Amino acid sequence: MSLLPNRRLILAGALAAAAIPARATAAPAGRRRIGVTLHPYYSYVANIVGDAAEVVPVIPAGFNPHAYEPRPEDIRRIGGLDAMVLNGIGHDDFAGRMIAASAKPALPVVEANADVPLLPAAGTAARAAGKVVNPHSFLSITNSVLQVSTIARELGRMDPDNAAAYTANARAYSRRLRQLRADALAKLATAGTASLRVATIHGAYDYLLREFGLEVSAVVEPAHGIEPSPAQLAETIATMRKLDVQVIFSELNFPSAYVETIRRETGIRLYAFSHISHGDYAPDLFEREMARNLDTLVLAMTEAAP
Repeated sequence: MSLLPNRRLILAGALAAAAIPARATAAPAGRRRIGVTLHPYYSYVANIVGDAAEVVPVIPAGFNPHAYEPRPEDIRRIGGLDAMVLNGIGHDDFAGRMIAASAKPALPVVEANADVPLLPAAGTAARAAGKVVNPHSFLSITNSVLQVSTIARELGRMDPDNAAAYTANARAYSRRLRQLRADALAKLATAGTASLRVATIHGAYDYLLREFGLEVSAVVEPAHGIEPSPAQLAETIATMRKLDVQVIFSELNFPSAYVETIRRETGIRLYAFSHISHGDYAPDLFEREMARNLDTLVLAMTEAAP
């Protein structure tokens, strides 16, 4: 089923929930509790709300969101929330089922990607399954800044007393994120990388690479998390050779035998990006991991430059 209808359904649910009387959504006492499903959104929301609200991960650290199935204890956690911030375009589809099964089926939802220009999903299997949207929009500074702005605006509407603080915090956080991108671009100012051809193990990094003027020439996995068959791998290797791909980007913390096969058969340089989905939830996690990703990208582009 296409992700786009899911996106509209989640947005419709959020709009309907916004019309609920305030007494139905307010926290019974103390700070508001804002739920999140993914590590980047924990960082976004924590930096936006500061001490004015509590950020609650719905999924415990250590679970792979791509393979996650809702657990009863996680669904119960939603009953204590005042709102939920979602990726909403395919990376956390399980959240809709969790909310529907919780004690708060009308929980207000913030769709973080409402204002983000979306890219199509990569891989033949993804397209065949009707998944036409790439959900990894958070792996980009520009798109993260857009999402931070959307989240701050929508949380401010739900919590007018703290709206001004949310806006100020979001602007300060966005300035730090933009500085990461500016620093990376400054390092690349003299690198001759205009003709650099890159491939990726899966389609998660299109947003980040496009932000730096790079188009992905080939994607190894037919869909995210699905290893290629021997025939598909051989075809992809042939494509890389034909296109003279110079750099391959893989995912940190997920070594695979076929990645080594590609390296051995082609001799193409291999670099690993963080997917920002591991470790403890922390306000500074996104900045730390994206700084590492940008350092990796700069290294790859400079080493491959003529």
